[in-house]
Order: sequence, then C-alpha cells, then structure tokens
Amino acid sequence: MEETNAQNIVAEEEHDIIDSQNMQIDKYMTFKSGNEHFGLEIQYVIEIIQLQTITLIPETEDYIKGIINLRGKVIPVIDVRLRFRQKPFEYNDRTCIIVISVKSIVVGLIVEKIAEVVEIKKENILPPPKLGRADKVHSKYVYGIGKVGDAVKLLLDPDKLLNDEDLSVLEQVNEVNSEEE
Repeated sequence: MEETNAQNIVAEEEHDIIDSQNMQIDKYMTFKSGNEHFGLEIQYVIEIIQLQTITLIPETEDYIKGIINLRGKVIPVIDVRLRFRQKPFEYNDRTCIIVISVKSIVVGLIVEKIAEVVEIKKENILPPPKLGRADKVHSKYVYGIGKVGDAVKLLLDPDKLLNDEDLSVLEQVNEVNSEEE
C-alpha cells in the first residue's frame, strides 16, 4: 500500500513538472529598451527584482555593470541598453533586473521597464530581417520577430547576449557561489 502511495506521489510530481513546462511553451517576458520591445522565452526567466546596489567589477566590458548580492548569491548584472550599443539611460523606479539562467549561469539583465508576459505561437514568429550594418547589433542577439496583435517584439537569444569572454568572467562569479554552498 505504501509503495503505491509513493508511486502516486511521484507520478503527481512528474505531472506537475510537465504541466509547468507546458504552461511556459510560447510564453515570453517582454520589456522595453530604447524605443523597442524585446521578448525572452519565459523558461530562461528565474525572477524579476527591483534595482539594487551594484558592486563594480574592474576591467570588464562597460555593459557588465557589476555584481549584486541576491539572498546570499552573487549575481553578475548586464545593462541591456549598453549591450545593444544604445545610449545609456538614467535608472529610475521602473528600472528592474530580470534574473535569467543561460548555459547554467545565472545573470541579471538591467532593463528600463518590464512590459508583460505574452503568448507568441511559433507560426507568429518570423526570422529577423537581413538589413544593413546598423541593424547588425540587434540582429546578432535577435533570433526572431514575434507578432503580437498589431505590435512586434524582437525575440532575444539569451545565449548570444553573452560572448565567450563574458562567460568566463560570469562563470568565475558563479564558481564563487558554488564554493560557498
């Protein structure tokens, strides 16, 4: 009898995990940067937090703003506008950090403003246009254009937001977290 109950509990937990994953399919966290709206697949998003004190890391790219302490974990943060080579903006009460997990690295993305979670079906995602040099900055991070009603969202590939050099710096920060556990 106990074995059957244990099997039922495991089956229910597996069912809940599958339901949770299915609820995330086609869902995107959207945010504003400059005049554009971007989307990240919700599966990458861990949480959204208010902007907090950032400790600078010397000799890193200008878009890597530094690190924060989030409940005892040290997390590197990147300013999305600077990553996209847009003009810097003054942080305000709408500015927040989207904490994501990319290639098993946890990183925070500083964004101007969270918009909403939207559903974008695969058939409503177009490949990014192949335009001139000016657009290449965005297109190397954008894997698709999501149509949402009359609007469009530039869908980001989180893997491409971080280059190999960034990853080595960020992995070092994540190793510090692992050693402390």
